[in-house]
Amino acid sequence: MSSLLAPRSLRLAVRSAKSPARSYASRNEATGDPKKEIIRKTLYPTNIRNRASPTGTWRPDVGRAVQHAIPSVQAHDTIERAWLLHKRHVRKQREAELDRKFACMEKAMEELERVDKSLYLAANKEEDPRARSAAETGLSRTLKTSEIRTLEARVRGLFPRELRIPSDTPPKDGWNHDWRPFPRPL
Repeated sequence: MSSLLAPRSLRLAVRSAKSPARSYASRNEATGDPKKEIIRKTLYPTNIRNRASPTGTWRPDVGRAVQHAIPSVQAHDTIERAWLLHKRHVRKQREAELDRKFACMEKAMEELERVDKSLYLAANKEEDPRARSAAETGLSRTLKTSEIRTLEARVRGLFPRELRIPSDTPPKDGWNHDWRPFPRPL
């Protein structure tokens, strides 16, 4: 009621004074990387309904296109069954390939057992990954905490985690000439 009694100029002054207080939550489109803004606008265009979007956010003819591609429920069910059949064939091919590899591995292990019994026993020796040798235990007493954690994180028999993955390109920071491998007693 009091706002009706106040003069118009006072109401406008109060209204304009309130607007900057709310601007803290608004986005400032002018700041930031323009490349990121262009990519964002390309990937997520505004939903203008007067033209079709190239990224598929809105298409006026989508219902007609789906009806043209899949005219009936039976056609949809046929496509679903064909897709499931394709997935089953791919799964069977993978299982057949794994069975073939396992058979080759069994054949190689039988050949190893026939050729050299000691190598066969060494290859099939079960080992507790948590067990540490006396040399590792003695070494861990002289190491820093970070090196102890590195030693304990290493599971014997697995590929070393600290090795860099081989790649075709050199690293960005160049070659580290001072790097030395962590001493690991076996």
